[in-house]
Amino acid sequence: MQSVATRTRAVALSETGWGVAVAILCCALFVAAPGKMVNGLLLGSMIALGAIGITLIYSILRFAHIAHGDYMTLGAYITLFLLTIALPALGIDGAGFGPFTFGYPLLIALPIAVAVCCAIAVAIDNSVYERLRERGTGLVTLSMVSLGIAIAVRGAIQMVWGTEPQRLPRASKPFYHIDFDIALPGGGALPFDIRIPPDNIFLGLSAIALVGALYLFLNRTRIGKAMRATSDNIDLARVTGINTTRIIRWTWIIAAAYAAIAGTLIAVAQAQMLPNSGWNTLIPMFAAVTLGGIGKPWGALVGGLLIGITMEVSTEWMTPAYKPAVAFTVMLLVLLIRPRGLFGDRDS
Repeated sequence: MQSVATRTRAVALSETGWGVAVAILCCALFVAAPGKMVNGLLLGSMIALGAIGITLIYSILRFAHIAHGDYMTLGAYITLFLLTIALPALGIDGAGFGPFTFGYPLLIALPIAVAVCCAIAVAIDNSVYERLRERGTGLVTLSMVSLGIAIAVRGAIQMVWGTEPQRLPRASKPFYHIDFDIALPGGGALPFDIRIPPDNIFLGLSAIALVGALYLFLNRTRIGKAMRATSDNIDLARVTGINTTRIIRWTWIIAAAYAAIAGTLIAVAQAQMLPNSGWNTLIPMFAAVTLGGIGKPWGALVGGLLIGITMEVSTEWMTPAYKPAVAFTVMLLVLLIRPRGLFGDRDS
């Protein structure tokens, strides 16, 4: 029987190997379609932010939160309300901050939208999910209840803002044009012509910063370590003195915060939003969670990036309508080889 140290080394080597394989695949896709690859990294980082919230909720509460995509949409629409009504009423207005299409009011509105979304998520948990958990409701039933909450949230958004596309305040800005060559061994060069909007640079750096912040939170803070312990075994965590009710509350706060940020950043990147925008993103997010390994935040990050890149690069050869099919195809191919996902726990 393998020792714990041997199993740990084996898992680490396996995860490193899959990480290298993903990196090689990304390099190949970059050579095939460099512009699509860059856009796919942005899309993947937005998917990853939402997927991290889903996998955090699953790791603590063990059910698939189907309403998560609509939490993203809600965050984006709250930001829209703040930018178009609340902040202008206070004399805070403007677009085109520096090289970006959005204005500095977005940096004020986003934290407020995050706080409101977190409060709503905690209130829904206290009034619905917690009561069902206390009654011993099954996990499948909890997932179905979350579907009902998703429909309710989407309906509330449609009642307030309607069904027509909405736009955040924005100004016209030029693209950054990156033009460079890579020399080939046999002579000649491989040209790349990539156009990157300044907004995308900001969004990508924001996603990196948020993932890094979550890593530090989970590994360096007392609450983060308690969340990891609760994820491993909630009953054992409760016996050892961890306040699991508080940990569950923190889980909803973090998940809702990342959902609100992801929904708003997607609205900035796409220049518009719809009441079903989050619902449409739900399929790639669940594919990313399953691909990376259910309950693994870093797996959700890698899965989100891989799904986003392959979805975007696929439009080089097929219509964008097939993006969800591409996401599921990639997920199924990986699961045929790794049934628990790229970074899921190995079978005993």
